[in-house]
Amino acid sequence: MAGQSRKWMILVATIWIQAFTGTNFDFSAYSSSLKSVLGISQVQLNYLATASDLGKVFGWSSGLALLYFPLWSVLFFAAFMGFIGYGLQWLLIQNLISLPYCLVFLLCLLSGCSICWFNTVCFVLCNQSFPTNRALALSLTISFNGVSPAIYNLAAKAISSPECSLYLILNSLLPLITSFAALVPILRCCFLNILAVFTGLYLLLLNSVTTVASTAKIIFGGALFFLVLPLCIPGIVYARDWALKNIHASFRLQGSGFNLVDVDDLELHKELLIGREEYYKNTMNGTMKSEEEKEGCYEKVIVQNRLLVLGEEHPARVLVSRLDFWLYYAAYFCGGTIGLVYSNNLGQISQSLGFASKTTELLTLYSSCSFFGRLLSAAPDFLRAKLYFARTGWLAIALLPTPIAFLLLTASSSERALEAGTALIGLSSGFIFAAAVSITSELFGPNSMGVNHNILITNIPIGSLAYGLLAAKVYDGNVKSSGLANMGIVDGVSICMGRQCYLQTFLWWGVISLFGLLSSGLLFVRTKPAYDRFEENRILTTDSVY
Repeated sequence: MAGQSRKWMILVATIWIQAFTGTNFDFSAYSSSLKSVLGISQVQLNYLATASDLGKVFGWSSGLALLYFPLWSVLFFAAFMGFIGYGLQWLLIQNLISLPYCLVFLLCLLSGCSICWFNTVCFVLCNQSFPTNRALALSLTISFNGVSPAIYNLAAKAISSPECSLYLILNSLLPLITSFAALVPILRCCFLNILAVFTGLYLLLLNSVTTVASTAKIIFGGALFFLVLPLCIPGIVYARDWALKNIHASFRLQGSGFNLVDVDDLELHKELLIGREEYYKNTMNGTMKSEEEKEGCYEKVIVQNRLLVLGEEHPARVLVSRLDFWLYYAAYFCGGTIGLVYSNNLGQISQSLGFASKTTELLTLYSSCSFFGRLLSAAPDFLRAKLYFARTGWLAIALLPTPIAFLLLTASSSERALEAGTALIGLSSGFIFAAAVSITSELFGPNSMGVNHNILITNIPIGSLAYGLLAAKVYDGNVKSSGLANMGIVDGVSICMGRQCYLQTFLWWGVISLFGLLSSGLLFVRTKPAYDRFEENRILTTDSVY
């Protein structure tokens, strides 16, 4: 019981960490204020957004730190990096200190690095505690990272401050407080997903009615209740185990072949059996393939340059030589990363279309839909018994809403089109962010996942720079060419007003996302045989166990 309790407590602790550390998603809430205080152009502002994403390039540093420091200390290193990075930016916007642009760039970089360190801590905890249900645990905990902007928006409304800089002080303090509070609960996966759905709906639907501080405080309290609710589950689980031990013991048949085993132990047994399936096939009829035959078969797999088996370990040098990896890289680069850059520009997008007062609501909508997208990434694990579909196929389906959204944004500049496009992009990118960890583990090996996933997410700062620079150049170009007719002045800084500010950007982003959709489709076709083979072995093993 003690071992099981500790595992579920760790799961809930990672949920808390993820829910309060998605601080990079609310950049658009205070980006306009940062732009005004520094007196910078849209291109320079884009470099600051890129700096936050660039922190992911240094994700390897968290793994290096784990070699020399305990996990809890790495967690607090992450918290203090965010505390310093966001705290000094808040002091800057409050005009309490003066900082040069290059130092602000470094502070954004430090803040982004803290997020990556938090994620590494959560990945390690899930991998250590749920080795046989790794994909489900990771997708479930990562999904809560998508609700961070909605929680921060409620907190800001509850404090009832009109200043956008409030988000920076919340970004600075809440992750630090959460790091101290992350001790907690025991949960079953099905209950946790039900709770996750209610949490997402709660934040999505009730954010729109928080027009006064008193209402916001009540709703914010309700959001905290949903996150604290798992604390009552340990007693339920303990009572259930006590009942099984004391009530059902009388029905146990001595000498029978049935035993009560831990679910995770049974899953581990199944995985071991699946791993031995090839050995069983080779030893049928009392014969084994010769060493020459096996070596020839291995060479055949290498020549084909295709994945025939899931979970095969890929060192970094092998990884970058595989076509499947670059298809996967392109799908992420042209899909999820575009969604992230869109959210970074959401403040300027809504401002240019005349909906500046709706920025926080749009940010909440994006984050809530991103949360549901992350939650849906667990669908392959829940639907496996009834509907099996390769996870790379789900990835291709998840990329479909992004080009549709940009087509909609290109065709219309109405408020409804902006809301619908934001929701679709949030849903799509959220799924990709959460599913990527599991896909990386399945395609290129669980033991190499840490290094390989850090290589994969190098596409985020590259995409943030490229896509953001494209948007900024189009934006600043329209400011210069439009004249006074389509230009506004806010705090002494020129801003672009009108549909043309992002029209060309939406068109280019839509075309690029279509390339990502094509890449994901090719990846699915190439990896489907490996997934089918894995599923066939799983079914055979399950039948043999039962």
